[in-house]
Amino acid sequence: MNGMVPPPDDARAIPLRRLLRFALYVAIAGCMVAAWGIFSRLQARAALAQSAEQSSIPTVAVTAPSHSSSADELVLPGTVQAFTDAPIYARSSGYVRHWYADIGKSVRAGELLAEIETPEVDAQYRQAQADLATAEANNRLAQLTAGRYQTLRKSGLVAQQDVDNAQGDADARKAQADSARQNLSRLEQLERFNRITAPFDGVVTARRIDVGSLVNAGMNSGEELFHLTATRRLRIYVNVPQSYAPAMVPGLMAELGVVEHPNRRFPARVVSTARAIDTGSRTLLTELDADNASGELLPGAFADVHLPLPASIERWRLPSNTLIFRGQGSEGLQVATVDAQNHVHLHQVSLGRDFGSEVEVLSGVGAGDRVILNPLDSLADGATVRIVSGGG
Repeated sequence: MNGMVPPPDDARAIPLRRLLRFALYVAIAGCMVAAWGIFSRLQARAALAQSAEQSSIPTVAVTAPSHSSSADELVLPGTVQAFTDAPIYARSSGYVRHWYADIGKSVRAGELLAEIETPEVDAQYRQAQADLATAEANNRLAQLTAGRYQTLRKSGLVAQQDVDNAQGDADARKAQADSARQNLSRLEQLERFNRITAPFDGVVTARRIDVGSLVNAGMNSGEELFHLTATRRLRIYVNVPQSYAPAMVPGLMAELGVVEHPNRRFPARVVSTARAIDTGSRTLLTELDADNASGELLPGAFADVHLPLPASIERWRLPSNTLIFRGQGSEGLQVATVDAQNHVHLHQVSLGRDFGSEVEVLSGVGAGDRVILNPLDSLADGATVRIVSGGG
């Protein structure tokens, strides 16, 4: 057959083996590509799940409470008042004849401040004197008549009825005389009120009358004539927050600062408290006394009251942005702390003073607490957080 020799079987099998080997390589490469794709997808999914899990845990910054110094003092606004303060009114109606004390004058108890002309009271007084004289004359006559009737009755010359009538008339005349005497005494008292005198040692802070002014008796119907204050001792009233109420005990020494003497402090002493918390402001009304013999402090002035805080009250300071406001009033104040396992715990706190960027905390936190700064409103007790690098 044209002299050609057919190839042996081994020669024909070589291309087939190469083809199978190539197919195997291709299959292996395809499996590897598929496995790599599946592995990459699984890895990406795991990374995404881990990232989602990580992003669900809030990242927070923390701070530690700082201890307030035991030498701290509580500074509160106070009102300076005179120890004794009284408006002076007229007790008799009339016209001012003369006044003797102007504003700023120091007066002694019983010193004459003004005189009032009271023509009506004078006339009533003279009439009462005449009425008393008439009543006493009628009483003397009635008493003599009753005595004579008693004597005649013993002799049987008059009836018992006549004796009783005479005695009854004598008793009535005596009562009329007593009434006239009491009326005269009342008018004598009104006559004394023509002279307006100081009821205590003090300073005249207001004069509202002048010569010829018409004054009416009583507080409701008339204008006050003078205003008198006792300034040798002063009262200072201050509202102390409820948290510091137990420290306000009688005898506690304090200091006053006033704007007219910026570089000075005046001693004062706590003398009493209201012993009840005001429900509106949650404060304790506290009274202090201060000696003012020099007259440097003025009643009615505003004062800064510096009250020392006892070292027994444990106080901490925290940034203002650590507070969580939930609920109403101070009962809704909380802070969030983080424990060793990075779990959140919410604590009710009681606040003291407000320093602006910081607040004083009297209860709810302690040394070593890690307090969250700028806590989220959604932060719940027991939640897990991640502390930002560098946090306390």
